[in-house]
Amino acid sequence: MAISKYIFSFLLFIAFNGFSQSTMEVVTENKGVSIRGLSVPNQKVIWASGSKGSIAKSTDGGEHFEWMQVKGYESRDFRSIHAFNDREAIIVAVASPGIILKTIDGGNTWAKVYENIDSAIFLDAISFKDAQHGMVIGDPINHQIVLLETKNRGDHWEIVKNSFFKSPVKEGESFFASSSTNLCFDYAHLYFVSGGTHSRFWVNGHASEIPIVQGKQTTGANSIAISPNKNLIAIVGGDFTQDKLKDQNFVRLDRFLHPHSENKTKRKTHYFWNINNKTSSPNGYKSCVQFITNKKLVVCGTSGVDFSADGGVTWNYISSQSFHVLKVQPGTQNVFFAGPGGKIGRLNFDNL
Repeated sequence: MAISKYIFSFLLFIAFNGFSQSTMEVVTENKGVSIRGLSVPNQKVIWASGSKGSIAKSTDGGEHFEWMQVKGYESRDFRSIHAFNDREAIIVAVASPGIILKTIDGGNTWAKVYENIDSAIFLDAISFKDAQHGMVIGDPINHQIVLLETKNRGDHWEIVKNSFFKSPVKEGESFFASSSTNLCFDYAHLYFVSGGTHSRFWVNGHASEIPIVQGKQTTGANSIAISPNKNLIAIVGGDFTQDKLKDQNFVRLDRFLHPHSENKTKRKTHYFWNINNKTSSPNGYKSCVQFITNKKLVVCGTSGVDFSADGGVTWNYISSQSFHVLKVQPGTQNVFFAGPGGKIGRLNFDNL
């Protein structure tokens, strides 16, 4: 019994020492600007977007950032961004008119590639499956989800037909533009999460209930991420008006594969997702979640930053700093964070 206590104390010391040595490095700030869009296409390039038509870009791995405003759109809030490289990027503005802009010259000029003047339009997030195919999701209008699709690298966008959606939208169900991470791709599957009075997990137009806080317009799922090996899905959210509450703010889904015989010579693999009930909750409301590895998870929100090394079974509260969105630098365990005050931070998780 005594030996077990010593081992536990030693492991606790190592864990605490590791977290204490990993401090958030703020690499740039822009007071008065709120950043909710973040894209890290490679180890050298980081793009961020937000309010007041603001764009930040780094081409040296986050050591230095250049700030710019999109001419003619200085009053717009670009909460979503997808960057292909240091030259090409797409930004999406919330509220009406709904617009999507694209640059091919590093942000010097921007071309309008989509516009919707409906007064109810509100575009929330963007995600790309590959270099050509991408989606933008928006709040429902007349009980129909707004889903836009591009097949040519964002040069043109079309509304996805309503027949794609197999489940009807519920009253009060919508989406959050808190971090532009409420949809993602996995091979031929499009996943997204809704929030509000009803919060659900959607797979190719089919919706399933999830055990996350809901019932008010300020509650529900905000962000979804899939592990590198495609076997886990993580969903975070909460109530952004009560960001210290930690109950029902995280859901983990585990993938199960079920071969199904269609005929004697052909087999088709079906994927099913089961809720994992062994997880715990991070500290408070979270607006973004990302996988660093198949087990390492990091989340952020106005309540701070939390980290899990076991797929969300246990959590460590590692920073009280407020961030809206985070992205992992490809090929590394460096994570970039962005949020209020135009603040962009960086934290390395190699030893965590």
